[in-house]
Amino acid sequence: MKLAKYLLAGREAVGVVEGDSLRALRTSPHFPTLSAILEAESPAAIARDLIDADSKSLPVGQAQLLAPVDLQEVWAAGVTYRRSQEARMEESEGSASVYDKVYSAERPELFFKATPHRVAGPGAGVRIRRDAHWNVPEPELALALNSRLQLVGFAIGNDMSSRDIEGQNPLYLPQAKCYDACCGLGPWITVGEPRAPLQLGIRLSVRRDGHVVFEGSTSTAQMARSLDELIAWLGRDNSFPDGVFLLTGTGVVPDSDFTLHVADVVEITIDGLGTLVNPIVQG
Repeated sequence: MKLAKYLLAGREAVGVVEGDSLRALRTSPHFPTLSAILEAESPAAIARDLIDADSKSLPVGQAQLLAPVDLQEVWAAGVTYRRSQEARMEESEGSASVYDKVYSAERPELFFKATPHRVAGPGAGVRIRRDAHWNVPEPELALALNSRLQLVGFAIGNDMSSRDIEGQNPLYLPQAKCYDACCGLGPWITVGEPRAPLQLGIRLSVRRDGHVVFEGSTSTAQMARSLDELIAWLGRDNSFPDGVFLLTGTGVVPDSDFTLHVADVVEITIDGLGTLVNPIVQG
């Protein structure tokens, strides 16, 4: 089941995506928001019960979808794929051993990525920093976790990165990763799907003036760490009363001669989860 946030008559609403249609959910005092539904023992069952049989379905293509986030923080894992390890070592010659070691270390790299207001939904612009010159998208599987750190759904994430800033010094990672509109998330949350075996294809394409200027693909089967492992480390001495999204790292990194331009269009597709499209903007 796919749960989406969207604008309906100027107000935020929650709906179920069925094929090419979007069906509204009834408002409920017990489940007033998408995150409240995700807190339930069975989000898919609750959503099914809340489908408004009296409302007309809306073509998904005509709906203004929003990022499927309410008050949740967004965190991210790094260097979980071999390609990511290689790219981080290339960009940071002076600290290459840091990334080499974290790939095989017991403790993963986990970092804070975004608050809700820094997250862009489907069709909204993701930003490149004005003080960066080497910017790339990072297509990632996003885990939707409730306040009990239970994995309740999946989404598509775009962990935008300013590689030149991070490459100057690993201590600049927060500035390379966390800024306004630094994260794309959507197009909805897929709940009630089996977790294993996790072998989802991930494809990235970047279009410029209508032409593809970069494309690449990977699979979650290439991840060096399990989802349970990443979730367990995220929850160590940390709590998320509103739930949390965890981006699980990227296995698609453009070569060092590629950087995003304003007006590029980034398209990320993950098997079974849909496609997230965001244009590139700059403040």
